[in-house]
Amino acid sequence: MFTRFFHTTPLAWWGVLLPVSAALAWLLTAIHLPAGVLLGCMLVGIVLSARDIQLHIPPTLFALAQGVLGCLMAHSLQPSALGKVAANWPLFVLVTGSVIAASAVLGWVLMRRKIFPGTTAVWGLAPGAASAMVLMAESYGADTRLVAFMQYLRVAMVTATAALVARIFAPHTGPSVVAGMHWFTVDNPANVALTMLLAFGGALVARRLHIPAGAMVLPLLLGSALQATGLLVIELPGALLAVAYALIGWSIGLRFTRAILKHALRALPHVMGSIVALMAVGIAIATALSWLSGIDPLTAYLATSPGGADSVAVIAATSAVDASFVMAMQLARFLMVLVLGPQVSKFVATRSA
Repeated sequence: MFTRFFHTTPLAWWGVLLPVSAALAWLLTAIHLPAGVLLGCMLVGIVLSARDIQLHIPPTLFALAQGVLGCLMAHSLQPSALGKVAANWPLFVLVTGSVIAASAVLGWVLMRRKIFPGTTAVWGLAPGAASAMVLMAESYGADTRLVAFMQYLRVAMVTATAALVARIFAPHTGPSVVAGMHWFTVDNPANVALTMLLAFGGALVARRLHIPAGAMVLPLLLGSALQATGLLVIELPGALLAVAYALIGWSIGLRFTRAILKHALRALPHVMGSIVALMAVGIAIATALSWLSGIDPLTAYLATSPGGADSVAVIAATSAVDASFVMAMQLARFLMVLVLGPQVSKFVATRSA
């Protein structure tokens, strides 16, 4: 009777999903795991959906969460970081292009061996912000559940390795960025209101116009332009970010099924091998970058590391490195993947066929 009640009452399962997600998200954040809220909610969603429990995030709420994510990415594009990219654009293009090319080749290999369907492998190995790549993949027909599996496994492996390297080469680090976060602190309510207007308004307009990944991309582009011209100061309270990450995490996790998880586990050795190969390419590029430009090895390693920009930002901020250079390189690669991702995906799919 108890099991039947839960199977026939989605509201009861929401009563399980919400507190368990909150507890796991708090735990992952407390141990300073990057994107702990998103990962915690995604994991709980996967567990419930793997038990054939059908819950769904309304598409409008998902779009609003994407808009917040777009503003968060725009906030990272400070004028100083954009200046670094403009002054050293040949270096940024060469380094980011090399990492993208390596990920495309590895994705093509997985496609040729039919490890994953369609362009899923290409998006799964795309070295951009993981949550953003999942959102982009959905707009271009890839299986977002498998893309999420590949992306977050890559983020976990790269983050753990980068944290270990930073610990070895820069043992005297500062306090964690996550530990110092104030969830409800607001510096300027007007800035928060305008940022929310941009995030929600841009997401809804993009959704109405059916722009691919537009709910995230439109606020990102508009926010970057307004911020660069001084017309807007992007401010996002931690609580708002937590809700957005939770919605995105649930949206991803609740789409998994037993069949998808079994397929992903069967492909795990191939996926891990591809991620290790991509990390090796990043190390080779970092070595060349350090030798040719005189950048210290740890800064070069973090700048070329194919992990999520958010996780690399946390490590860079707590290590003795040039954090602005690291973030500029990570953001330049994200923008290149954002612009070239659909073309690369289509090109690789055509060659595979």
